[in-house]
Amino acid sequence: MNRALFVHTWRSQRLKVLIVFVALTVWGALLPIVYGAFGQTFKDIISSGLIPEQLTQFGGGDIFSLSGSIALGAIHPISLILNSIFAVGFATAAVAGERQRGTLEVLVARPISRRTAYLTLLVANLTFVGLGVLATIVGALVGSSIAGVLDELAVGRLPLVWLNGFLLFAAIAAIGLAASVSFDRLTPALGITVGVVVVMYFLEVLGTFWPDAKGLQPYSLFHYYDPKDVLEGGFSTLDFALPAVVAVLAIGWALFEFPRRDLAAPS
Repeated sequence: MNRALFVHTWRSQRLKVLIVFVALTVWGALLPIVYGAFGQTFKDIISSGLIPEQLTQFGGGDIFSLSGSIALGAIHPISLILNSIFAVGFATAAVAGERQRGTLEVLVARPISRRTAYLTLLVANLTFVGLGVLATIVGALVGSSIAGVLDELAVGRLPLVWLNGFLLFAAIAAIGLAASVSFDRLTPALGITVGVVVVMYFLEVLGTFWPDAKGLQPYSLFHYYDPKDVLEGGFSTLDFALPAVVAVLAIGWALFEFPRRDLAAPS
């Protein structure tokens, strides 16, 4: 890893990191507060049978328990969009964006190999992603405390919740970076990464609302991001292993492909 490039990357992204961290903290706090205020009311409505059971959950989250409300906030499109600012946006622009602007040659013409440049950008991206997932957990703690339901939260399992979310978005970031080093323009790299994320998210949500489509959910990485089960102690090792394997495969492809690109830079 190149320290100068890592520091420069962090310096250029620090304001964006701060904004995303604050936004995810606020969002993470909102659902536990809603649960604390209206959770029992929602339970009574569902118990009455007025709303079909499949409509009471979203991606494994719900508003009828503290763990469910935290899961709902973590898998909600708002959370996905905020986390994707770095997992998708930064990742795809890191190399392809520089190549499109004609500035990549300036970076890789320095005494730094392409693999070193890639690994430095990867580590920086993973720190951004890790902080984003951490912000959601911090928000959940703050929101639970404000709502007076902190005693319902399994605080000791929160590191596992963080790891589960980090591995998911790390896999997405690795896919984005792999696409970024494979193209000379940002558009195809961004399009492929966004397409993969949207299709996986669609499969997970479709399986949630349509019982006949549940068989499609295992093909989505979002299916293995389940904060509710982690908080309640019912998670599977596959929830952690599969996103990690996908990330490793994407990293392996990038390390193989980037040095082979026809760029004026050391490999």
